[in-house]
Amino acid sequence: MKGYRSSNVVVTVNGTSLKKAIVAVILGFILVFAVSGVMTSLKPEYRVTSSSINEFSKRLNGESLLYILGYTNAYFTQGLSEEAKKPNYGSALFELTTSINLDDPRSLIRNEIPGFVHFDGEILVAGEGVNYSNMPMESSPPMEVLLAEREASVVEVEEENDSTPPPAQTTGDKRTVFIYHSHSRESFLPYLKGVTNPNHASHPEVNVTQLGEKLQQELIDRGIGTDIDTTDTALGLKQKNWTYGQSYDITRPIVQEAIASNQHLNYLIDIHRDSGRRAATTIEINGESFAKLYFVIGKKNPNFEKNQAIANKIHQKLNEKYPGLSKGLFAPKVVETRNGLYNQDLSPNSLLIEVGGVDNTFEEMNRTLEIFADVFSEIYWDAEKVDGTPEGERQ
Repeated sequence: MKGYRSSNVVVTVNGTSLKKAIVAVILGFILVFAVSGVMTSLKPEYRVTSSSINEFSKRLNGESLLYILGYTNAYFTQGLSEEAKKPNYGSALFELTTSINLDDPRSLIRNEIPGFVHFDGEILVAGEGVNYSNMPMESSPPMEVLLAEREASVVEVEEENDSTPPPAQTTGDKRTVFIYHSHSRESFLPYLKGVTNPNHASHPEVNVTQLGEKLQQELIDRGIGTDIDTTDTALGLKQKNWTYGQSYDITRPIVQEAIASNQHLNYLIDIHRDSGRRAATTIEINGESFAKLYFVIGKKNPNFEKNQAIANKIHQKLNEKYPGLSKGLFAPKVVETRNGLYNQDLSPNSLLIEVGGVDNTFEEMNRTLEIFADVFSEIYWDAEKVDGTPEGERQ
């Protein structure tokens, strides 16, 4: 009798489990069809797209993605350190649906203030005293302001010092560095007569191209062959009837041509200046004032890690020798009106440097460029020793 009951119970339990499984499968199919129907019937702007999934994934770091993969294969989480934290999926989902990042108070006003995008961005590596309250600023002047005729005081060009000792090593007749200026008319208020608005600091002659020429000479003095392009990008924009945000589309073919015509070219340096005011762009070192600098990284470039690596190496060495001189590495927010690539996809050794700001003098910026040239050449020649292959001929 007991055996009969036991078998009967087993049969009953198995039968119940089977029924539950069948019901679960049916409900699963219904749910799939229901969700699919809702997604396909929604208006295009409300549908789940690959871009929205991409936005969600960008809010998860590498460790978080490994945790997700670990749910199906524990092997992926074996390499994580004990300090690694599990992802906060709720926070990521909340940010995706509301555009509010609980760790970044700027997100509360990001979409409410016109033009806020020009002050928005990500701090990849913070220099001394740098935080989201004193982020670098990028101006975007209208074309009529950019092309306006302004009177500027003449800037005397430093004569080359004939007593400069020859460098211990050189690239010979090879040009391995290319300097250019996507915002070639960026100028400086101390030299513009009657101009006080930082967004109006532009000039066809007194501008950042003079910084490029200074850096070119400093690198040549250190044995590094360097070419420079001083194309007036504002005129290029006017001729094509393009906006200021398309400046990098003007310089892109220039850089591509330089690469195509010079097999030894290995470094690209795009020189700009910040729109921030003097207090944020100047530092005093040993009784002399210097213009601070920082590096811009275009995260729209799929290989931005390589550009970030070389920029971070220079940043670290600059601040080892002159603490506070480099403000760090910044990634501007990628929006439709901003390039996001900055031509950095053309070379793993592509640098975009903001030297000083609208209130700095050429004396202050030139001092900084001399230090930059020292650090850059040190890294350059150290790479030569390690690699053993002439710079610019590496594949």
